[in-house]
Amino acid sequence: MYIPEAFAETRTDRLIALIEQFSFGTLVSNHDGRPYANHLPFMVDAEAGLLLAHMARANPQWRSLADGQQALAIFQGPHAYVSPAWHRSSGVPTWNYAVVHVYGMARLIEEPDQLAALVQRLTAVHEAGQAEPRLVDFAEDRMKSLLSKIVGIEIDIAEIQGKFKLSQNRPAEDRAEVIRQLRAGGSCGGASLAELMEAT
Repeated sequence: MYIPEAFAETRTDRLIALIEQFSFGTLVSNHDGRPYANHLPFMVDAEAGLLLAHMARANPQWRSLADGQQALAIFQGPHAYVSPAWHRSSGVPTWNYAVVHVYGMARLIEEPDQLAALVQRLTAVHEAGQAEPRLVDFAEDRMKSLLSKIVGIEIDIAEIQGKFKLSQNRPAEDRAEVIRQLRAGGSCGGASLAELMEAT
């Protein structure tokens, strides 16, 4: 990823926080001689240095991951258009955003007990905000049969890159106006982006 120095985010805690908040990522690998991507919910285990996910066994991507290749997972944080009218000094139309790229060797998880444990961990993360969290019970025969239809993915985090393009190259008054306009505009990611800009 092209990362100008002004936009480089190297603080691991901020990169992990973005992955946790925007955990629906894009998994990219080489399949049949060309880039191949799928969109999956991930979980990051920062202590173990792992990304975890699963995909349908009918999805052909896991077969190429079985060859032990390096994979890329991309996580897109808040983003929004920035008008040159928001700059008090001269400016051009641009886009502010935050992204994290994770590189690492992928391993498959196919053993039923390990796969069940993975699905339970992923479910626990995403059910945590529910009023009555529901976890998967793999003691049921129907649930056991569903395990045969998925493959777990474990990626060793070898490198993590962050690009937070948040008007850091603009004067302070320009940044303040961009934040104000993002909050006032009501765009989908505007408020979240403004909050991230204030924290940077």
